[in-house]
Amino acid sequence: MTLWHPHQARLERKVGTGFKINAAPPAILAFSFLFLIVTGTLLLKLPFATEIDIGWEQALFTATSAVTVTGLSVVDTGTSFTIFGKSVIAILIQCGGFGLMTFAVVTLLSLGRKIGLLQRVVAKEAFNHTDTSTLLSVAKSVMIYSLVIEFIGFLILSLYWIKPLGWETGLFHAFFYTISAFNNAGFSLSPNNLMGYVSDPVVSLTISGLFILGGLGFTVWIDVTKNRSWSGLTPYSKAMILGTMIINVVALLAIYLIEHNNPHTLGPLSEGSKWLASWFQAVTPRTAGFNTLSIEHLEDATTAIMMLLMFIGGGSVSTASGIKVVTFIVLILATYSYLRRDKAITLFNREIARETVSKALALTMISVGATWMAMFALLLSEDAPFIDVVFEAVSAFGTVGLSRGLTSELSSIGEFIIIALMFIGRLGPLTLAYFLASPRSKKLRHPETRLTIG
Repeated sequence: MTLWHPHQARLERKVGTGFKINAAPPAILAFSFLFLIVTGTLLLKLPFATEIDIGWEQALFTATSAVTVTGLSVVDTGTSFTIFGKSVIAILIQCGGFGLMTFAVVTLLSLGRKIGLLQRVVAKEAFNHTDTSTLLSVAKSVMIYSLVIEFIGFLILSLYWIKPLGWETGLFHAFFYTISAFNNAGFSLSPNNLMGYVSDPVVSLTISGLFILGGLGFTVWIDVTKNRSWSGLTPYSKAMILGTMIINVVALLAIYLIEHNNPHTLGPLSEGSKWLASWFQAVTPRTAGFNTLSIEHLEDATTAIMMLLMFIGGGSVSTASGIKVVTFIVLILATYSYLRRDKAITLFNREIARETVSKALALTMISVGATWMAMFALLLSEDAPFIDVVFEAVSAFGTVGLSRGLTSELSSIGEFIIIALMFIGRLGPLTLAYFLASPRSKKLRHPETRLTIG
């Protein structure tokens, strides 16, 4: 979904002798991701990449899921791929999570080359960042923070898994799960995901800590590092931190209360394990995709909560997708402000621009529309319960990766629908942000009218 108006100027840059790039930045970003998906598909089809013979559709689905950091899989990752194949998936996840332009910007900087206008604008699109003047510092900070956090996660998981699994397997598990968790991918090396660690605080807290840090957003961490007091933080960082805490706590309490006596989920667990499992399932729908409880056995009320969490997602300039937490907050504040007949919408004593509210509304409507169309198409192509189809569609658009068991049973048409939805979910909000950040000025204005609403 490349949301770029034909009347907007396109960026041109000569490459080599005579060849000229003439494309919109969202298109360049989309084609970069497509190139990565195609490359990943070809690598996963190599004979030494798999333990079993997989088709082109399965390779394409897996590559797309990895690049879009979703985690949905039509084949079991742990048993279907060799160490090489799993390493390819991990690299695709890392590239998709960081964004291609992160690597491009940092690589060019390390080589001492200047970043041109085209690279700056495309990188701005990749980071969902509207200020090109601070873009290079953001790119370097993203790489540094990401590698530091991933190293800490890798160290903890390595020390934990080396003894029971051995050096080789333990280190690879730590490597794979660290990348999958921090980038909010949800790929697992076990067919039961992390259900075997439902009562394990080390694995549950380390994995959840990684994907919360990855989904919170790099700009928040940069802001926290520079301004180490609450009063010094930007309104965006305050909203993101406070919103994340409230959503996580509310989801934790709701899941604990709903699932407390469910014999297929929390029922058999000890009291401490019930809280740990409730915590993990409360935070994982924020585009992480891991699960320590059986998703298909959750109560319908819990499933409804998780779908809302998947649709909201994480933070901007993060490894998470969805409409984003601050977008959700802006929508709530706009509604509250309208009901109170307030002329201004405020957040932490700052007035929110009307353009920001319009952007939030447009982003949400397009997200709802894309999810609904995919859901409708899946209902036509798949013989599955309604709730399973809706859950699958929301999970794919939010690049979450949770499933009620439908993924492995998808038809060929269903697989391509989910592939398209994962791609749109990862790129759609980014291209929309760029489109709305470049408004067109109209010389002709029409008389104002009032319409009946509601």
